[in-house]
Amino acid sequence: MAAICAAHGTFAPMEKSVLGLHLPTDPRWVDLAGKTLEDILTDHAYCEQKAATSCISLIQRYSDREVLVNEVAPIVTEEWGHFRLVLAELQRRGLRLGRQRKDEYVNALMAFEVKGGAEEDKLLDKLLLCALIEARSCERFKRLSEGLDDEYLRQFYRRFMESEAGHYTLFIDLALTYIPEDKVRRRWKEWLAHEAAVMETLEVRGDRMH
Repeated sequence: MAAICAAHGTFAPMEKSVLGLHLPTDPRWVDLAGKTLEDILTDHAYCEQKAATSCISLIQRYSDREVLVNEVAPIVTEEWGHFRLVLAELQRRGLRLGRQRKDEYVNALMAFEVKGGAEEDKLLDKLLLCALIEARSCERFKRLSEGLDDEYLRQFYRRFMESEAGHYTLFIDLALTYIPEDKVRRRWKEWLAHEAAVMETLEVRGDRMH
């Protein structure tokens, strides 16, 4: 999984870690996650639900972008299927879907989106925001697939990791479909730097998906 491994093939791996994220998750996060499984699965379920609704919003807002609509529509179904899988896992373990908690991570990322200006810039930020959230989710799922004691859950999260990596790539591909590569590259670097700052400054609880 290169930093940007889009079908266009022109972006080289240029950042420090998998998926280009500047600040990897502390491996100790997995230990905390394993001790608060109900919270982790609840947060995961809501993350999948929000991913589905975000894709629906993209389709509604950019219904004139045929490639975007055709590529994002299947993700709506996939993300909602993921929500149902996580819900089933909660029920299988006798756990309950808790209340949705405020997602400070995503809110802090959304604050970085351009306000006003050209529609192209707003589209670019929507796509890169989606790509970044998928990249961080993929990175967290990778940690869980490698570090949890429960073999079943390791495999459970490996499947999610592989899916999120594909979504991340797709959103980058869509950005490159509609926007010049140099502009995508420049703005992606800015998003990566901002995300690293968010990860450093927010007091992110260790039992959260984000």
